[in-house]
Amino acid sequence: LRDKQRVIYTTPIKALSNQKYRELHEEFKDVGLMTGDVTLNPSASCLIMTTEILRSMLYRGSEITREVAWVIFDEIHYLRDKERGVIWEETIILLPDNVHYVFLSATIPNAKQFAEWISFLHNQVKFPFF
Repeated sequence: LRDKQRVIYTTPIKALSNQKYRELHEEFKDVGLMTGDVTLNPSASCLIMTTEILRSMLYRGSEITREVAWVIFDEIHYLRDKERGVIWEETIILLPDNVHYVFLSATIPNAKQFAEWISFLHNQVKFPFF
C-alpha cells in the first residue's frame, strides 16, 4: 500500500475477527484489530473489524475510512440474513466509489447478480470468481 492507504478486513462476528487478526498479524505484523471490545494497533495499514464497526465509522466520517483503499468482506453471504443483512448493504452503499473490495463466501448463491449490483452502485466493473 502506498500514500497511507489502508486495507480493512471485515467479519460478521468478533470471534472470527480475533482469529483473522492472529493469523494476519503472525504473517504481516502491521495489522490492527477493532471489535468494539478491543482495539489493538489502530494505526496499522491493515485493520480487522466487524462489519458493524466499519458501518459505524462510515456514518461518523472517521479518518480511517478516508484512508481506505481496499475492503475485504468475509462471509458476504450474511448479506442475505434477515436481521443483520442491512448492515452489509449499508456498509457497501456508504463506501466511496474509489474503494476497491473483495467479497468472500463459499455459499453465495447469486454471485453474478451480486456483482452486477455492486457494479451499478459504484460505477466499477467487477469480476465475480466462482
